[in-house]
Amino acid sequence: MINNKKNALITGSTSGIGLAAAKVLAESGYRLMLHGLESDSEGQAIAENLAQISGEPVFYCQADLSHPDEIDKLIIQATESLGSIDVLVNNAGIQYTSPLESYPLEKWQQVMAINLTAPFLAMQKVMPTMKAQGWGRVINIASVHGLVGLTKVAAMEYAEAGVTANCICPGWTDTPLLNHQFDEYAKNHDVSVEEAKVGMIKAKAPYPEMIAPSAIGQTILFMCSEAAKGMTGTALPLDGGWTAH
Repeated sequence: MINNKKNALITGSTSGIGLAAAKVLAESGYRLMLHGLESDSEGQAIAENLAQISGEPVFYCQADLSHPDEIDKLIIQATESLGSIDVLVNNAGIQYTSPLESYPLEKWQQVMAINLTAPFLAMQKVMPTMKAQGWGRVINIASVHGLVGLTKVAAMEYAEAGVTANCICPGWTDTPLLNHQFDEYAKNHDVSVEEAKVGMIKAKAPYPEMIAPSAIGQTILFMCSEAAKGMTGTALPLDGGWTAH
């Protein structure tokens, strides 16, 4: 690369894990493109706060990643605003819980579009440029429920080009995405929300606390470092011992 300043695009970066990761990278001086579904004014306000932390430009793009043309818009805007995309963090994701027999097809298609197709399309558009510049980092945020084969395929294809692709698989993480599950558990078991959190966590993992989103951000920062240049194609559980349980 021509200089030491790196540019990162983080999808789903206005709350939860994505925002925590953006703060970690901002503190390390990264130029950032944030993404979310908020209005432009709300997104720009978040970007301005992070720019004050990093001292570098931070941009925002609103895009619905369930639509391929919106993914195109995001990649184009990120490239034009930053100059290049050196780091791609595919973090945006949704969940919908339901028994198989009653799972709506519409919800299934939406989950697949955002959680799998969108990262595939973003990687397809960004990784050839990373290969051409001889450096790049792709980090997919998945889950302990899914060790993503897409990441491994990309890692093998781009390993000789100085481009790595890795996957972080969080367990119970302290984000608003889980609030509904905790509320339902509390209601069904007649306990407080805090007791519900402990009950659900300990049912799956020996570590009795949720993972801090900032810890995932720090793991992303490590994966972007030179120390991790030989680390590619991995699926790293950050799960409080869930997969070892």
